[in-house]
Amino acid sequence: MLRLIGERLISTVILMAAVSVVAFILIQLPPGDFADSYANKKAQGGVVITLEEVDEMRNKLGLDRPLYIQYFDWIGGVLGGDFGFSWEFHRPVSDVIGERLGLTLALAFSTLIFTYLLALPIGIYSAVRQYSIGDHVMTLLGYIGLATPNFMLALILLYVGSELFGLSAGGLFSPEYAEAEWSLARFGDMLAHLWVPVVVLGTAGTAFQMRTMRATLLDEINKMYVIAARAGGISEFKLLMKYPVRMALNPIVSTLGWELTNIISGAPIVALVLSLPDTGPLFLQALLNQDMYLAGAMILIYCVLVVIGTLVSDLLLLWLDPRIRLEGAR
Repeated sequence: MLRLIGERLISTVILMAAVSVVAFILIQLPPGDFADSYANKKAQGGVVITLEEVDEMRNKLGLDRPLYIQYFDWIGGVLGGDFGFSWEFHRPVSDVIGERLGLTLALAFSTLIFTYLLALPIGIYSAVRQYSIGDHVMTLLGYIGLATPNFMLALILLYVGSELFGLSAGGLFSPEYAEAEWSLARFGDMLAHLWVPVVVLGTAGTAFQMRTMRATLLDEINKMYVIAARAGGISEFKLLMKYPVRMALNPIVSTLGWELTNIISGAPIVALVLSLPDTGPLFLQALLNQDMYLAGAMILIYCVLVVIGTLVSDLLLLWLDPRIRLEGAR
C-alpha cells in the first residue's frame, strides 16, 4: 500500500509540473497582452497612447521576452511562494488572491459536503425502495437537478427571494458585515448566507451522485455474496451497510476530483450572478484584462484543488476497496 501511495504522490508532482506549463500557455493564447489591453481601455476613455508608450510598457513589464524565459521566471517565483505582481490591481498576486481564497475554499468544500450528505442517503433509499413513490419523486427531482443550469437556479432564487420574501439571495454577507473585520458575528452571518450558493452549486452534483449511488447499489444488492450473507442471518441494515453499500461507494469516491472540478468551473458564473466576493469574478476580470500573473495563479490554484481532490479519491479507494490494494501488491 505504501508503494501505491508513493506512486500516486510522484504522479501528482509530475502532473502539477505539466499543469503549470498548460496554465501558462492558456493565459498566452488570447491575442495581445496586458499592454494592449491597457491601451485599449485608455482609448475608450479618450486617452490616446502611442505605440512607443505601449512598447515601453511592454519592455518594463517584461512582456517582450521569450515565452520560455517568462515561464521559468514565473514558476521559479511560484515555487518560492511569490506568484508575481498584479498589473491591474498594482499589488502582489498573493495579496489579491489571499483576500478571497478562503471564501472560495469554504464555498467549494461546503458544496462537496452538501452534495455527498444529501446524495448518498437518497441514493440508498431509492435503491432499497425501488419503484416506490419516494423513488419516483427522487428520480424526478434528480432529472430536474441535472437539467437545470446552476446560473439559472441562481437567477430563480434571486427572483423568488426578492419578489416573495423581500430578501436578497445574493452576496455572502449582510451590508453591515461586508467590510467588517472577522468575528463570530461575521462568521455566523456568512453561514446564514452560505446555503444559497451551496444549494445552487451542489444541485447538479447531488442529482448525479444520487443517480450513481442508486444504480451501483441496485447492481450490488442482487449479487450472490449478498444473498449468501442474508441467508446467514445478518440483519438487513447491517448487511446493507457492510457489503453492497461499501462496494457501491467505489464510483462515488473515484469521482471526487471530478465533482470538485464541476464546482470550481461553475463557481465564477454563479459568483457573478449572486455577487459573491470570492475568486470567481476576480478570475474573469484577470482573463479579460490579460493580467497574466493573476490569471496564471488562479488557473494553477484551481488545477491544484482538482489534483488534490483526485489524489484524495485514489487514497480513499485504496482504503475502501481491498481488491485495489491486493492488485497493487502483486
